[in-house]
Amino acid sequence: MLFARFLRHIIRFGDLTLVDANGRTWRFGDGTRTPVAIRLHDKGLHARLALKPELHVGEAYMDGSLTIEEGTLYDFLLLATENLARIPEPPVLSVGRSLERWLRGLRQYNPVAKSRANVAHHYDLSGRLYDLFLDEDRQYSCAYFARPDDSLETAQATKKRHLAAKLLLAPGQQVLDIGCGWGGLALYLAQTADVQVTGLTLSQEQHKVAEERARRAGLSDRVRFLLRDYREEQGRYDRIVSVGMFEHVGVRQFDAFFRQVHQLLTEDGVALLHSIGRSDGPGATNPWLRKYIFPGGYSPALSEVLPVVEKTGLYVTDIEILRLHYARTLRHWRQRFAANWDQVREIYDERFCRMWEFYLVGCELAFVNQGHMVFQMQMSRSLETVPLTRDYIHEWEHRTEARADIAA
Repeated sequence: MLFARFLRHIIRFGDLTLVDANGRTWRFGDGTRTPVAIRLHDKGLHARLALKPELHVGEAYMDGSLTIEEGTLYDFLLLATENLARIPEPPVLSVGRSLERWLRGLRQYNPVAKSRANVAHHYDLSGRLYDLFLDEDRQYSCAYFARPDDSLETAQATKKRHLAAKLLLAPGQQVLDIGCGWGGLALYLAQTADVQVTGLTLSQEQHKVAEERARRAGLSDRVRFLLRDYREEQGRYDRIVSVGMFEHVGVRQFDAFFRQVHQLLTEDGVALLHSIGRSDGPGATNPWLRKYIFPGGYSPALSEVLPVVEKTGLYVTDIEILRLHYARTLRHWRQRFAANWDQVREIYDERFCRMWEFYLVGCELAFVNQGHMVFQMQMSRSLETVPLTRDYIHEWEHRTEARADIAA
């Protein structure tokens, strides 16, 4: 059986039992760790899983033709990714990833119309869904855990404070938020630093919610949200921030993105990019994730980003790597999603629940075992705009945290 032979090569430690669609039982690993057992219910999976596991394992779990008989989906994918991290890449995966990299320019081609469709695929889902697993502010990006035991709400608030500190904000500045989501960061910046913020989104649902939030907060005179692609924006801004949006740009559009940032930024302006990245070099988007969750998406290596920035006239003034912060964020999301499974099923169906479980588990483990990280890259048009030491970040955070404590 092809899939059993594939697993024999992969699973060197741990305890995995496979019951194939013929009822035959196979054992893999050295018997250590949490026992995991999976069952296949379709004989066609015997070949498909071996030839393209990165796509078909997720599909089989979604459709119920692969079930977890012992342990959990997290246990199964943890076992698989830990083993894969310790061995040379199997030829079938190596060939598949080489093909994906060769095709990635085409798959990441994101003109404005296609970008709108890709955004709608994920972000125009039911708002109730996101309320069931995100924090109260609907921050749908990596949180910042100053302490390991911070709650998700605390870590997301800390993330916003950390970003604001790096922007060197002053009252009255014009700030552009590219990919503003449901508006939480834009509203925070306006409230905290007395700045004018323009938020851009391609999501109809996010735009509607963000505008309503600004109205309820009494900030409609200082914060505006536009249904607009970053390539369509004009004007000049003192500060530009983009959080969790760059992953949707695509390699072919990197040059257009950074040239637009340069064009929109004032001479003494500061830009800050917060994005998922790869610590193990350029790659390709997982085919299951690309097909079902983030069409057109790609998380780049810094080696792909920095050469493009260098050609635009922007100076990179600071880079911070967040290693396991997103893994902790995703763990919170995964646990909240699981706790609200029945409510999600009422909105969609069981297959959707399994799809999103696979998405949240797989992404968490990508940060633990598969070389993913988050980078925050600060840029300016002038060498002298940003202080020469990083003390200003901690000083701003301390002052802002103290004000928040007094207000509370």
